[in-house]
Amino acid sequence: MGENRDFILAIVLSVIVLFAWQAFVGVPQVEKERAKQEASQTTGNAPVPQPAPDGSQIPKPSTGQSASSLPVPGGVVVPARSRELALAASPRIIVDTPNLSGSIGLLGGRIDDLLLKNYRETVKPDSKNIALFSPSGAKNAYYAEYGWWVDPKAKIKIPTATTVWTAKPGAKLTPENPVELEYDNGEGLIFRRTISVDKDYMFSISQEVENKSKTAVTLHPYGLLSRHGKPEIQDFYILHEGLIGVLGEDGLQEVDYDDVDEDGAITIESTGGWLGIVDKYWGAVLIPDQKEKVTARFSSQKVGDKSTYQTDFIGKGVIAAPGRSVKTENQLFAGAKVVSIVDAYDKSLNITQFDLLIDWGWFYFITKPMFVLIDFFFKFFGNFGVAILMATVVIKLIFFPLAHKSYVSMSKMKKLQPEIAKLRERYGEDRAKQQQAMMELYKKEKVNPMSGCLPILLQIPVFFALYKVLFGTIEMRHAPFFGWIQDLAAQDPTTLFNLFGLIPWTPPSIIPLIGVWPIIMGITMFIQMRLNPAPPDPIQAQIFNWMPLFFMFLLASFPAGLVIYWAWNNTLSVAQQWYIMRKQGVKIELWDNLKGIFSGSKSNQSS
Repeated sequence: MGENRDFILAIVLSVIVLFAWQAFVGVPQVEKERAKQEASQTTGNAPVPQPAPDGSQIPKPSTGQSASSLPVPGGVVVPARSRELALAASPRIIVDTPNLSGSIGLLGGRIDDLLLKNYRETVKPDSKNIALFSPSGAKNAYYAEYGWWVDPKAKIKIPTATTVWTAKPGAKLTPENPVELEYDNGEGLIFRRTISVDKDYMFSISQEVENKSKTAVTLHPYGLLSRHGKPEIQDFYILHEGLIGVLGEDGLQEVDYDDVDEDGAITIESTGGWLGIVDKYWGAVLIPDQKEKVTARFSSQKVGDKSTYQTDFIGKGVIAAPGRSVKTENQLFAGAKVVSIVDAYDKSLNITQFDLLIDWGWFYFITKPMFVLIDFFFKFFGNFGVAILMATVVIKLIFFPLAHKSYVSMSKMKKLQPEIAKLRERYGEDRAKQQQAMMELYKKEKVNPMSGCLPILLQIPVFFALYKVLFGTIEMRHAPFFGWIQDLAAQDPTTLFNLFGLIPWTPPSIIPLIGVWPIIMGITMFIQMRLNPAPPDPIQAQIFNWMPLFFMFLLASFPAGLVIYWAWNNTLSVAQQWYIMRKQGVKIELWDNLKGIFSGSKSNQSS
């Protein structure tokens, strides 16, 4: 294999990594995602079962009669209520902030209607806004609820999910105007709930109980997030979607929906921390007082053939003496997982490791800096595609000393081609002596035959980090580049098989989309490979010839931003290698190799 061993090894390593990566997160997973049925949910407004002080009966998922539909006598199936009808079932307080719109249901006092103003379902500007929360009884019901638990033996009337709270006429929740809900149990206890919200996605919930009776009352505050039905998730190993929290000594907890379905509830004692439910780009998080001890839980409850998922916490008991009041303060994050916003909350509110709400993966130390670098250039240029190109230049500059050393070593190896050819002739089929002589030659000339692996190996962690950034950060969602690339986080939508849209025909899904950018990437990879002489071994030469085409098909389903990065990185590598080869006085094989391919000559396979 001689002088091409390093190159072939680097290619093989890259293929193994990329192929394994694609096997886990590529087209098979996309097809799996498409095949999943729409999530369904429970309906109704049944009271929440009440928790015990030890946490063994923390409020459980609210139960209803069915998932996607209500069975009625006679076998007739009545569809679940629309979101609009479910909203109309309760009097409401409007929520209006720069980033959120929606309402709070006075029935149950739930935050159960939130739309994300700045995010839509598709890249089309007239598509619907993302609905984060929906009320019980609606499709994809998902809401936050706060309340109090008291010992059932005390027989104290407390507000439940069926309680209708009162508010001032015309009350409206904005960053400037908190709202106050009130409920009088008619037995001397007045419950008040004050809800405020900032300009982004953080709610503050203050719960107060005024005791006008003659008996002291012990109450335990709780908060819960309830999600009716398993949502449609991408189920990629690269990204967690499901129940999550940072709690107790074990820190970060990432619990899949299937985990609580199969293994049951998970209960954790913690001081402070947070817990919630996350999607790829959105999240809802309960944030108890960071100095208070709480019992937190992840759980699910089967309703028919569907599950309701819940994260909840219950705090220690507080005593409301006669003529006194008790109060607790909690927070709720409900919105988009914007890096700058999440990081700001982590610092300003001192929430334990709140930045882990965004899944940076095991290679946090590479992925987060990669995002920061790209985001820096985005703020300067206003285009994430351009930011990726500029970040690639910076990465090239950082690794320039190592890459330069590698290319210099490769150039020296090219100069040794005549000597290597003589060694092959001298030792013939005696591979052992041939290899020994070649290694002595490399040692004498201070050449590392494995140095050619370095440029490609250096790309692998960068490739992973960029993939993670493109796949998991909301900043890249629906981020346009130029022309037909309107979403850098999605694959190139064009395809060779209808001449990139010139033919009015949509290929069937079984035909892979080989877009313009994957083809550009393949061409740049082909050119980079042709800077080197082709291997003398016919099998190696075939691998050499077909590798760009293989990579072109392999990367076609990857995010367009990643393919653009790879094409641009290849281009910079070609320029760098060209410059170093010229400086070292080494013949550039590009034109000779191209002539050899198109003329059918094999002269390019020898030195």
